[in-house]
Amino acid sequence: MALSTRILSKSRQLCGSQSILQKENTIPVRFYAKEAAAPLANKGDEILKNIFLEVKAKYETALGIFRKEKITIDPDDPAAVSQYAKVMKTVRQKADLFSESQRIQYTIQTRTQDVPDARTYLLTLKDIRIKRGLTDDLGAEAMMMNALDKVEKEIKKPLMRNDKQSMALLTAEFDKINKKLGIRKEDLPKYEEQLELKIAKAQLEELKKDAFEAMETQKKREEFKDEAMPDVKSLDIRNFL
Repeated sequence: MALSTRILSKSRQLCGSQSILQKENTIPVRFYAKEAAAPLANKGDEILKNIFLEVKAKYETALGIFRKEKITIDPDDPAAVSQYAKVMKTVRQKADLFSESQRIQYTIQTRTQDVPDARTYLLTLKDIRIKRGLTDDLGAEAMMMNALDKVEKEIKKPLMRNDKQSMALLTAEFDKINKKLGIRKEDLPKYEEQLELKIAKAQLEELKKDAFEAMETQKKREEFKDEAMPDVKSLDIRNFL
């Protein structure tokens, strides 16, 4: 049961991350009229109800897919990792959820929308990358900071994002970096797929760890101490749902 709970928690996290409360228009409240509070309360209840129903529908959609698809808990098997990534992609598509790259993009947009200067923007991107557990294997961040230093030295002031002419200089430097690293815009879908596979492998490693811990706990119980624990790879998660 602990293993199935872990799997389902993934879908809960995905579903929960999509429910974003929109700001409602401010409504004046007449403090001395008792009946004025009722419509506001009813409206709030309706909003919460709709959010709950939306999350419930997404969760049930995810659960239905997990009950049908075979998942092999073997992070060292490329085929198992690919299959798990495929299942999670199906869950996102059917339940209308963000992909990891879309969630990162949304995070970048929300955290940088009020950032005025290029340096703080790049440092924020680095912070997001670290918190997401992503690595900069190509050393692109250092190259981008060097490019920013070069541009700021040339314009003799901090580079502001609303300075279109100077930002064009930085963009040109970034294009040089992308060319040096062999990064092309048309290859972005491939990079996204690689990211999803990397995340799938990490999640399978978590599931494998949780499965071992659950079996070790079970083995300590008197009625199971003489029984051999199964290979994690042989477990069929569908049997636990």
